[in-house]
Amino acid sequence: MAHLPIGPGRPDLPVPRASTHLLASVHEATLAGGVPPLPPRRVIRESWNRMLNSGLDPAAGRHSKPLGTDEIEQRRRATPLLEMLPALRDGLVPVADAAWHIMVVSDAEGRVLWRDGSLAVRKSADRLGLAEGALWTEDVAGTNAIGTALITRSPVQVHSAEHFVRTHHGWTCSASPLHDPRDGRLLGVVDVSGPAAGAHPATLSLVSAVARVAEGELRARMWTALERLRSIAAPLLARIEGKALAVDHNGWTAAVTGMPPVDRVGLPVSVEAGQVWLPSLGLCGLEPLPGGWLVRVNGRERAPASQVVLDLSRPRGGLVTVSGPAGGWTQRLTPRHAELLFVLAVHRSGRTAAELAGDLFGDPGRTVTVRAELSRLRRNLAGVLAHRPYRFADGVEVRLIRPRRPADLLPGSAAPAVLAERG
Repeated sequence: MAHLPIGPGRPDLPVPRASTHLLASVHEATLAGGVPPLPPRRVIRESWNRMLNSGLDPAAGRHSKPLGTDEIEQRRRATPLLEMLPALRDGLVPVADAAWHIMVVSDAEGRVLWRDGSLAVRKSADRLGLAEGALWTEDVAGTNAIGTALITRSPVQVHSAEHFVRTHHGWTCSASPLHDPRDGRLLGVVDVSGPAAGAHPATLSLVSAVARVAEGELRARMWTALERLRSIAAPLLARIEGKALAVDHNGWTAAVTGMPPVDRVGLPVSVEAGQVWLPSLGLCGLEPLPGGWLVRVNGRERAPASQVVLDLSRPRGGLVTVSGPAGGWTQRLTPRHAELLFVLAVHRSGRTAAELAGDLFGDPGRTVTVRAELSRLRRNLAGVLAHRPYRFADGVEVRLIRPRRPADLLPGSAAPAVLAERG
């Protein structure tokens, strides 16, 4: 089965797979600036546009020096992907091997850390440069499942001539991003690749399902670690007068005293012991615990924020920095929260829930989803966001840092408001 769109501007819907000849015709006509016999899927069209804007050579891509053996081993030991690897191998390698495919795991930079599966296909992959230590981001290898999944943060299959670089047209790749459920951070991508002739329409669903199982392994470890932290912190909190809580290194709450329980506290990107200002709690004292932090809330009123810097210049994630008289605080944003803050930064007078639903989903009726996401944002950015309508609070200076090229704005987003801004 191929995946060609029903019509321009429509979501990607599956239709019977066209021949590789037809896909090649679509590729050549599109890259030549002509009218293709069928339009490429939206995810492919947007990726090809990024490649054309960057000047990537569709004949050969770009050369990138692979990592050495020592660097590969160092990255393997340092990444939480190592904890996911057994689940990924158990779920995908037998299927990949039987189908003459390989399983590939890359880190968040697009570096291939592991390969497994058919020996013959691994040798073919070597000739393509799909080897351990190689870089498979879009700007190097063109449109491909690994690099495109890193940009879109969504599962994606790239079949035959949907690859931007012509030397990859004999392959099909199905990839799913891997996130750390403890902090939402993008860790990398798991991919199943092989000859296009042997592609199966269910491969992408399988890869996505196994990726969720692997993420579940990390989630289970997180709850176990929180239980250990709770047993350590309980006697300490029992002796504290006032407000305090114990959180793990990602801000998840293990125990609390003197205040209503919260699921999670937004911690700065860089956390150190001492006094720190948290928008959701005000000025706090942080003390290290085995597996986390003891947070003592000082009891003073939260100092008002005076400036918000929304940095969307990086293609793989946004940062928000909140500062005020008591200090500053920086946190990574999920893709959805980056979209919401971007829309509010553009519309300083505010947006209703229905307007935001239209901005994000093209459906003004999806207000429940919008309100839930904004509730999470307002817990982390207390005093920064107001409502009725939703907006940045009065008196807060907002600075929006866009990418150099409009086309690179939140490249994985399909929100109508973002698509319009890309122009």
